[in-house]
Amino acid sequence: MKLKHILLSLILSTLIPSGTRLQAQHVRTAALTEAEAEAVREASVYPEERVKLYTKFLEERAGKIKDLTGRPKSGARVLKLDDMLQDFTLLMDEMGSNLDQYSDRHSDIRKPLKQLTEATPRWLNILRVLPGENGFDLSRKEAIESGEELADQATRLLHEQNDYFATHKDEKGQERNDDQVKPDQSKPDQAAPIPPKTDQPKN
Repeated sequence: MKLKHILLSLILSTLIPSGTRLQAQHVRTAALTEAEAEAVREASVYPEERVKLYTKFLEERAGKIKDLTGRPKSGARVLKLDDMLQDFTLLMDEMGSNLDQYSDRHSDIRKPLKQLTEATPRWLNILRVLPGENGFDLSRKEAIESGEELADQATRLLHEQNDYFATHKDEKGQERNDDQVKPDQSKPDQAAPIPPKTDQPKN
């Protein structure tokens, strides 16, 4: 019995840190600078601009990961790469969630989608060239998986939008954000005329 308790303690001691890390990953959100967060808020009702912003942020972070690839190995480098790779994954996942919403609304985001389909192969190449190390290999693999999913999603959505707007030409350029419904200024609502009051004859 004592041996069983010892074995159980050893098993739990190895599982708890792993579980704690998984929980932290679910709670964590992508780290944006104050300026980046403000830009995202301002573009919240403009799908095309928001996709462009996320693409820009990911491009900048991919460049930083690339810069760290060739640097000498060190504990600080491992920690920095692990943190940056997790952030990169979260940003790609957030981008994917936004694309899902805009796809459902038929927002015309073909221009930024084209830019995204051109950028994702570059990002994936940077991630694949980076040699895996114990301190960040899991984060690297997760980033590659998210990058592949985002690349497939962007390519598929671009084809779908090209097909959709080819048959719905009157809807080209529409942003279609459900969070803010803009009134049609070209066709103002006209209230029905109110009949004039007339004095009723007294009996």
